[in-house]
Amino acid sequence: MAKERTLSIIKPDAVEKRYTGKIIDHLLREGFDILAMQQIHLTTAQAEGFYAVHRERGFFRELVTFMTRSPVVVLVLEAENAIQKYRDVIGATDPAQAAEGTIRKLYGTSKGENAMHGSDSPENAAVEIGYFFPGYVIAPRS
Repeated sequence: MAKERTLSIIKPDAVEKRYTGKIIDHLLREGFDILAMQQIHLTTAQAEGFYAVHRERGFFRELVTFMTRSPVVVLVLEAENAIQKYRDVIGATDPAQAAEGTIRKLYGTSKGENAMHGSDSPENAAVEIGYFFPGYVIAPRS
């Protein structure tokens, strides 16, 4: 199986509660390589652009407000079958429905404040990585 890259965002709720280190350690223990990482405080325009696919949904404004309230940590992760593996590691969107030991079960508090964002396909991963790391060449680990 080939290595893939995926985008990971540690959301404001988890950063505010100082779970960033524990989450990064969890990802490393699961076998992900971190190829790029930055902590940023999203502007409204950045959050609206990133989540534009949800613009017509009722939760869009609430999502933008949440994602801009405090810093996030954005990572590019690489592993075998990274996208599905990452989604398994973070768990279901609703922490109450997430499997034991998943990041959302451990650190999320609600469907809206669920600690993590992750790409859902190779195509979206490429777009999302480019959104946060434009013009950068992200090389694989040797």
